[in-house]
Amino acid sequence: MKHPPSPRPTDAELDILAVLWDQGPSTVREVHERLHRPRGAGYTTTLKLMQIMAGKELVERDESQRAHVYRPALSKSRTAGKMTGELLDRLFGGSAERLMMHLLGSRKVSRKEIARIRKMLDEVEDRTDTARETTDEHE
Repeated sequence: MKHPPSPRPTDAELDILAVLWDQGPSTVREVHERLHRPRGAGYTTTLKLMQIMAGKELVERDESQRAHVYRPALSKSRTAGKMTGELLDRLFGGSAERLMMHLLGSRKVSRKEIARIRKMLDEVEDRTDTARETTDEHE
């Protein structure tokens, strides 16, 4: 049976996912200590959030030990891709150009970042050209 796509994580859920992506499978206590010790939030708040996340299929829970171990259901890259795609569709009408123009126009971008962006654009263009050549050969 195919599951519906996971809902978009809230900011608090993204904080928890960031810990799990960074330090790997972790118990509620480990996540809580990493996130909330400086802020003084309660352990039960972290526990409840992680239980909700398991219900939303944002995390997977290993219940084989007394202290349940949680891991992200999706990689950081896959989550970023999903969320970026939603942002692209909802805010920029699906236009990657409009998204890039907004990003580049609203933030200070270093020369190093510009060089990496240029290299990525060249790679995308090369893949597009290769795909087009392959399509032309099969027609």
